[in-house]
Amino acid sequence: MNNKRLGANILLLLTAAIWGLGFVAQRVGSQSIGAFTFNGIRFALGSISLIPLLIYFNKREKITSDDESTVEAPSKKTILPGVLVGVALYAGVTLQQIGLIYTTAGKAGFITGLYMVIVPVIGIFLGHRIGKNSWIGVGLAVVGLYLLSINENFSISYGDLLELIGSVFWAIHILTIDYFSNKIEPLKLSCIQFATCSLLSLITALIFEHITTSSILGALIPLLYSGLLSVGVAYTLQVVAQKNAKPSHTAIILSMESVFGAIGGALILGETMSSRGYIGCILILGGILASQIKFSPKQS
Repeated sequence: MNNKRLGANILLLLTAAIWGLGFVAQRVGSQSIGAFTFNGIRFALGSISLIPLLIYFNKREKITSDDESTVEAPSKKTILPGVLVGVALYAGVTLQQIGLIYTTAGKAGFITGLYMVIVPVIGIFLGHRIGKNSWIGVGLAVVGLYLLSINENFSISYGDLLELIGSVFWAIHILTIDYFSNKIEPLKLSCIQFATCSLLSLITALIFEHITTSSILGALIPLLYSGLLSVGVAYTLQVVAQKNAKPSHTAIILSMESVFGAIGGALILGETMSSRGYIGCILILGGILASQIKFSPKQS
């Protein structure tokens, strides 16, 4: 492994840690502020945090391009896909944030991570082929979810159910990004989707929640962490790292966010799980890793 690839993998691991600890920030924030208000503010911060990057890369593009007309301003071709991706993001984060009111940060991290297993399954209906590794991952994840969330009465807690439904929308979000990412500049797409999610969340908050300055100040640190670090900093690290990282390694390393979520929940919030729950987490993580590993005779 060369130095560039090692450095990229370290940056990806740092990204996974920031995202994983983000579950802790969201859990703490949910105790002071409504889910829609929290998401509205944090994604507004996230969208704003990407503006300097957009300006920087636009300037670089103008410098390296002889024809300034090649630098496109946001248009209908950019805005509409960004809005569509933002709607999927809104559904995923809403279910995730409300679910965190009723479940732990650790469990939420692992259940949310199931989107990496669900993506290839949804792909079947889109005409994609699913390999043996994906089926193995699905099997491990299903057993892990059963041990983690299904009790002796064969029922699942409200919070875990919301996180599970949310993971389906995260999978849809990934697939829509995959569809549009080769057609639109990624930073513009991200900025628009974050702004869309923020706007939808704030509109919903105005309808269903009572917004007060004191509640926002009570959740200020979680909001700043979730908005600036989880969105702005972590997204930037991911973009920089993926220039030198292998796609397969990227997916596997980023899946460690569920592990960091569990560690953060245990160390910061004092969360605990039964031995059955920990076994379930291990199986879910194993399923996520299995679904991403491509078995090939050539190793590099």
